[in-house]
Amino acid sequence: MSMRIFLSTVLLAAVASAAEMPLKVSDVATGAQSHARLTNTASQPVTAWSLAATTRADGGRTHREVFTVDGYLSELTHGLPGSSEQRERLMPGQSRQVSLDAQPAGTTVDVIAAVLDDGTAIGDQEVLAGIFAKRARERDGLKAVADAFKEILPAKHGADALAALKQRFSALVQRDDSIPCRAALEAVQTFEQKGTPEQIDQSLRSYADFVTRQYALAAKHAERRGN
Repeated sequence: MSMRIFLSTVLLAAVASAAEMPLKVSDVATGAQSHARLTNTASQPVTAWSLAATTRADGGRTHREVFTVDGYLSELTHGLPGSSEQRERLMPGQSRQVSLDAQPAGTTVDVIAAVLDDGTAIGDQEVLAGIFAKRARERDGLKAVADAFKEILPAKHGADALAALKQRFSALVQRDDSIPCRAALEAVQTFEQKGTPEQIDQSLRSYADFVTRQYALAAKHAERRGN
């Protein structure tokens, strides 16, 4: 074997290894309670993935449904009210049963895209582009919310801060109806029920800190690496 062929073989093997899907599918169940088990075989968390459920019909036709989960924010939201384990990142070596829409017998389930904690993206390029586009929208929404808190809280307190933030977030929602902007508006409306200005200020500062940490996480995970 020539040196050129040998090096080409080594490089091809390295590329194939680097692109290996970090999630394995097992225990697929179909019917009304369709589900599958996912196992993270990588050495770092898998923060997002897409599964394709493929059904082959008569005449050679196929039907495919894609299920996508992006759990990068669960690093902060784990255990909070309203959070769901089904939508959290998978840690190294962790297995989890994930629910699917009802699938007919014979359906196969495959991982078609996955994103690792360091931003490495593997799999279907169109699906991955959608995941990172959504992350970029979340990052921008969180930044807008964090900037509003940063600007208003040092200058206003109590009811005045609430009024200014409600006005700011209402305008944001009109321009960007993303989850971060809507969640911020709903949170500020909830804080109106707090009793004293001090309690209002404490709630606003706590929420502002949480959003700032979410934004830092979103800014990190919106950056794609690899394929």
